Amino acid sequence: MVPTRAEVPSDTLRTMDLAKLKRGEIVAMCGGLLLAVAIFLPWYTTESTNPFSKIDGHHTGTFSCWTVHPILRILLLLAALAPFILSWIIVRGHQLSWPRGQVTAVVGLTAAALILYNGLIDRPGDPRATISLTVGWFIALLASILELVGANIRQAETGTVRKPPGTV
Repeated sequence: MVPTRAEVPSDTLRTMDLAKLKRGEIVAMCGGLLLAVAIFLPWYTTESTNPFSKIDGHHTGTFSCWTVHPILRILLLLAALAPFILSWIIVRGHQLSWPRGQVTAVVGLTAAALILYNGLIDRPGDPRATISLTVGWFIALLASILELVGANIRQAETGTVRKPPGTV
């Protein structure tokens, strides 16, 4: 039988305290929201003057991350959720075995690396020189950097002291 709220001792109930959210979480959540929106904005465009320029068989137009990258879109959506999960952990007061914001910083850095790789090194389309980056790619890069910066602000606000490697 599951105990009702009245039967559970008050010290075991977790309440939401929005006052625990600091500047770092707000910055990271703005980055996460911006990243989620940027996935649907145009990332690439083909040159209309070059008849050989194409992405996914289409010769002209603009293409979003959602239409071009089937795996990256899911990874970036998950990365966009990371700061909201961090905020939920902070608001609810859950205990973690690592400093709060550390995982979000890693996720933001990974998202930025994936965006840079797919925009600068392995740009979709053929020939790659005729495919241009558009506003969505830049917004996604900015959003992932905002996540990283917000998570680092969170770590700086808490004053987490790191021990050197090999010490107990």
